[in-house]
This record gives sequence, structure tokens and C-alpha cells, in this order.
Amino acid sequence: MKSIKTNQLYQLTLTQFLETVREPSVLFWGIVFPILISIGLGLAFTQTSESKFHIAVVEKQPTQLDSLLKIYAKPTQHKGQTVQTWKVTDKTMGNTELNFLHTDWKNAIISLKRGEADVIISDSLGQICYRFDPHNSQAQLIYMKLSYLMKHPTTIATADQGRIEPLTLKGVRYIDFLIPGLITLGILNALMWGISYAIIERRSQKLLRRMVATPMKKSNFLIAMMLVRFVMNLFEAGILFFFSWLFFDITIQGNIPALLALLLAGNIAFAGISVLVACRTAKTEVGQGWINAVTMPMMILSGIFFSYHNFPDLAVKAIKLLPLTALTDGVRSIFNEGAGWMDVATPTLALSAFGVLCFILGLRFFKWG
Repeated sequence: MKSIKTNQLYQLTLTQFLETVREPSVLFWGIVFPILISIGLGLAFTQTSESKFHIAVVEKQPTQLDSLLKIYAKPTQHKGQTVQTWKVTDKTMGNTELNFLHTDWKNAIISLKRGEADVIISDSLGQICYRFDPHNSQAQLIYMKLSYLMKHPTTIATADQGRIEPLTLKGVRYIDFLIPGLITLGILNALMWGISYAIIERRSQKLLRRMVATPMKKSNFLIAMMLVRFVMNLFEAGILFFFSWLFFDITIQGNIPALLALLLAGNIAFAGISVLVACRTAKTEVGQGWINAVTMPMMILSGIFFSYHNFPDLAVKAIKLLPLTALTDGVRSIFNEGAGWMDVATPTLALSAFGVLCFILGLRFFKWG
């Protein structure tokens, strides 16, 4: 009976693992970078107890706003410019800070284009005129808050619209939405670039041709690459979750074995796609194009950074069929909704079957040179 140390698959896996961990760029982009992204976005969306809005004011005649600013606003410095800052305290919804910059029409438009301001206020026969993109939700919020303040200058509270009870349940914050998406996106990118691009690069450098003369099976070669990436992805996901728990108190509310099974299925799916994409491509430029063609649409559409339900209903039906969407929705449901085995059984089986099918096709058409 052969020792495991002389087993071909074991030796190939060990070699691939050593090659991977010896690359500092792999460790940075695979582990450190996702952690920095999650911490940065988490701080941006969870640590803000005060909403800050910037408004450009273009007036030829004084309006009611000017009278209110004289009473409630104070001059402050913002990016080297003097603005009038109106602060309103609200214990329920958080404090609001409105910064008004008096300028001319040309500079106001430039500020709007650069995202330095969301709303332009001008006068029309002495009346206030709000100018903003109607599709900009931030601008709509400023308009509603400021319209209310014009009638009730000392409060933002909207008691006339019903009682507001702040929702503080775990799983409803943006960071709770983001972290599962970053984990699944990391799996996709690690496999597509770690397997597809590595194979294509070796083929372009004629390194794969040298392996034809060896008794190595191409299935063992590909499986070894996949196994190393599986282990790396599990480690990276664990590190990302640890820092998310440490900084933002994120917890897994559902079944952890079901989560591991789903992550394994996602690895299988994207590993199969990676092998299929790289099975015959010999030029790195073409390979980069194929990899981006696979990863970019899913990164944008699959609900990683924002909900895909913002798209039209017809598009949502197609988006739900994407592998990254199925994986992200499943992982997110376990993290935030307490999902178990039965809830993620369908995406787990579907992703595994899809990955195996892609791997078989990639293996069938794989060429060394």
C-alpha cells in the first residue's frame, strides 16, 4: 500500500499550497484587503450618529431661509470655505447637520456634479425653489427634512406622521448585509483569479507543456489547485468573520454546519467555472477578459453591496439564477435570518451540481499547450 506522502494528488496539493502562501500579494488581496474594505464600509455606515448634508444656495433676493439661518445657523469652516451650519438635535432619528454654502450658479452646478452638494436652493420671486435630481434619494431626504424645518425650526421629529420606534435588531444593519456578500465575493475572485488566471498564465509561458511528459493526471493537477483554494477560502472567510465580530458584533444566527456546506458548494461551483474558463485559453489578455466577463456582472448584479431588488422585476428573475446570487442569498439568510439545512438545501445542491458539470466539461476540453 502506497504511503500518502508518495500519493500524486497529495504531492500536487502540497506544492500548490506552498506556491500560494509564498506569494505576499495573494495573502494581502485575499485576506487583508477584504478586512480593510469591511472595516471601512462598516465604520462609514454604522458609526454615524449624526447625518450631515451639504446644500448650495444661489439667491438674488432674501427668502425665509435666510431669516431662519440668521437665528439658528452658525458660520463654520468646511474645506477652506465658510458655510452656515444648522444643527438640529433628535434623540430618536439622530442629529442632523445642514451645511449651507452661498455661491453662484456655476459653482453650485459644479458642486452638484462632484457630489459636494446634493441640493441647490434658489429663489423665485422671493420664494424658495429646490433643485435636485429626483432619482437621488439623498436629495429627496434633504428636501423633506428642510421642508419640515421651515415650518418647525427647532426639531426634525415627524410626530404628525406617526410614532417612530428605532429598530436595533441584529441583522438589519448595512454591515450585516455587507459581510456575507464580501465573503462570497472573495470566494468568487479567489477561485477565478487563483485557478483560471494561474492556468492561463502557465499555459502562455509554455509551462504546462512540460507537464505532459510526466505521469501526472490532469484531473489530479486541477483538483490539487481547487483543494488549496478551498482551504484558503475557508481560512479567509474565518478571518473576515472574526474581525467583523470583533469590530461590529456580527454573529451567525443560523446553522453553522449548513453554512459550511453552502460555502463548500459555492467553492465547487466557482472552481468548476474557473476550470471551464481556463481549459483552452492560451493568452493572458484573453484570459483576463473572460475572467472579468464572469466576475464583473455578478459582482454588480448579485447583491454584494446593494440589494438587487432595486432592478426591474424581470431582471431580478434572471439575477436570481446567477451562482453568486444563490450563494450570497443563502449565506446571508444563515447569518441574518437564522436559516438551517432545509432553507439552504436547494442552493447547496444546485451549486454543487453546477460546479461538477462545469468541471467535467473543463476537464474534457482541457489542453496543456
